[in-house]
Amino acid sequence: MSTSSSELARRVVEQLAQEQFEQVEALLADNLKPFLSAGQMRTTWQTIALQAGDFQQQLAIQTIQTPQAVVEVVTCAFARTQLDINLAFNTAEQIISLTVTPVGSVERQANTTYDAPPYARPEAFQEQEIQVGTGEWALPGTLSLPVGTGPFPAVVLVHGSGPADRDETIPPNKPFRDLAWGLASKGIAVLRYEKRTHVYGDKLVALNAKITVQEETIEDALLALEVLQKRPEIDQQQLYLLGHSLGGYLMPRILSAPAAANVQGAILLAASARPLEDMILEQVSYINSLQDNAPAGQQQLDVLKQQVAQVKDPQLSLETPKSSLPFNTPPSYWLDLRGYQPVEIARHQAQPLLILQADNDYQVTQDDFQLWQNALKDRTNVTFKRYPGLHHLFMPTEQADHKATPASYQIPGHVSAAVIDDIANWITQPKKPS
Repeated sequence: MSTSSSELARRVVEQLAQEQFEQVEALLADNLKPFLSAGQMRTTWQTIALQAGDFQQQLAIQTIQTPQAVVEVVTCAFARTQLDINLAFNTAEQIISLTVTPVGSVERQANTTYDAPPYARPEAFQEQEIQVGTGEWALPGTLSLPVGTGPFPAVVLVHGSGPADRDETIPPNKPFRDLAWGLASKGIAVLRYEKRTHVYGDKLVALNAKITVQEETIEDALLALEVLQKRPEIDQQQLYLLGHSLGGYLMPRILSAPAAANVQGAILLAASARPLEDMILEQVSYINSLQDNAPAGQQQLDVLKQQVAQVKDPQLSLETPKSSLPFNTPPSYWLDLRGYQPVEIARHQAQPLLILQADNDYQVTQDDFQLWQNALKDRTNVTFKRYPGLHHLFMPTEQADHKATPASYQIPGHVSAAVIDDIANWITQPKKPS
């Protein structure tokens, strides 16, 4: 390179800060251009500003070798927080990767080591690589299988929102690996897999006009069940699903599928009960409240309110520009969820449920938990439990009596042992009829 990659990275960040998105687009490698237009960059930058505040300055840069490429990590100050803008270049000085992450994410992922939680007993289980689905959307996954002859009860872990890996990694934490290792140590097989948006993100962007939660989440959860149904080590009378966040919100819809007819029950962790667009607005409003409300922050919040109103507009159609909708998510996604009421569907379902809520969760709050309780109070096979001092990942918050913040997720921790125990006990105990 005639110019160092660090200098190139600083220049690109400066162009982003000045909203010169067409100039950044001109620097993209050919394989990236179909998935990252100037318009998409503009929408993403506006979303970042809504959450983090206006761009202030570049603070530092470091070069990190990852398994995929050399990444230039530019740490930047925004009005309400700091973020890393991560860039990788090819030998022609073209951008081959451009992401924005919490500070230190790339470094932690490049150097990550997993310290097993105290409740995990690696000698009590083994792990096997498996594949979920076939063809163009096949996904790699891991089956944590207890040592012994079986057959074992088994649970499929269903991700929350975003392009999560099989461990649902939010550096430095891996809540799905905690769950898998904790439950497998107690004699319960666990299947976890890479989310489709994590493996095929670029391909899904190309199909963005058609994507719904069916493609994002539901299809693969049912295909993962199919994997377990073919395993002789698994007790076919003891198949369970565990949904976290978005996965919990969608659980009634998943359980409604014919392919889930033999599911014995489901565990919902931090499952929202209200429309997704309302949850997004509430979350962003809370994050905005953590800092002084600068006029720019309020303006960006007003934009989000307009986008949420557009989602609710009866005139929303497949022709509505996704740039006018929250997080640049296409209208097909919102139309598919229109009228979806998970608690009402669950009211009429028969499968036993275990619904767990972390008291300090700011993403899915006790308001949602109360809606589940109110709707399902007459069902005798639904169990509810709250956990003081835990946040959305069911890990401890910095202050046990305070609501969590986005920074809470960057503190190393593990899913609470009490949560592991309660899930394991519920799976293995006899279930009441509905």
